[in-house]
Amino acid sequence: MCGMKTLREYILEAESKKISIGHFNISDIAGLKAIFESAAEIKNPPYPLFESGQIPIIIGVSEGEAGFVGHKQAAALVKSLREEYNYPIFINADHHKSLENINPAVEAGFDAVLFDGGKLPIEENIIKTKEVVAYVKSINPDILVEGELGYIGSSSVIFSEIPEGAAIKKEDLTKPEDAARFVKETGVDLLAPAVGNIHGMQKNAPNPALDIERIKKLRQAAGVPMVLHGGSGITDSDFTASIDAGIAIIHINTEIRLAWRQGIEKAIKENPEEIVPYKILPFAVEEIKKIVSRRLKLFNKM
Repeated sequence: MCGMKTLREYILEAESKKISIGHFNISDIAGLKAIFESAAEIKNPPYPLFESGQIPIIIGVSEGEAGFVGHKQAAALVKSLREEYNYPIFINADHHKSLENINPAVEAGFDAVLFDGGKLPIEENIIKTKEVVAYVKSINPDILVEGELGYIGSSSVIFSEIPEGAAIKKEDLTKPEDAARFVKETGVDLLAPAVGNIHGMQKNAPNPALDIERIKKLRQAAGVPMVLHGGSGITDSDFTASIDAGIAIIHINTEIRLAWRQGIEKAIKENPEEIVPYKILPFAVEEIKKIVSRRLKLFNKM
């Protein structure tokens, strides 16, 4: 790992080059294998996107995913890939809603944590986020802390209607003045705003369009790198426009879950008598790789 940049340095490098780092969630080793292989197999164009010549990626585990995989186990898997291949792969505690649940991620040595107070009134969100920042930095100042301002739903699922309470109306989206206050009073390293994005994917239509102009204003007002959650279901044109406007990290989860399911169904259909997991799971790996490879190339403007 000699000379490897920190996650913070990669984020700033991505911002300077108007590209974005892909953040992909996992629930099992098949997902991790697919995401890592997708990134490692991408060949850079003649000009390197990053000085290292490698495309950095972030692995996310939500509270539910960490509850299944284990904070320490997920961190150990990611760190083992980083160390064995000298590859810039990092791990984030995604959408953790309490200090109690963030603690295991900090103890496990995560590179970043997200305290999700997006559904709370701004005053309460600021108080709780500030507590998380103070705690995390007291343990390890190098761990990045992300705060969420604005509610965008809570489940990476396929839905028929917009989640109740999700901020999709213009008046409900994150306001630049609130973003500036939130960052100043909490001390977060990263900000996840509501800019028309929602968690999950609609069944038969693209997700609502992003407010690109608002993203520009938020990045300027907040003064810290911004993270786009709920990436599944967003159009390619909105992705590229949001990156140009100031988005440094993009989260993808629902698309990965759907690809995993489709791969497993394909394996069982083609091999109905098969019971060996390591012969079934490669189908899921291949389907996930298709999604991740396409997203990484788009986010890195390749």
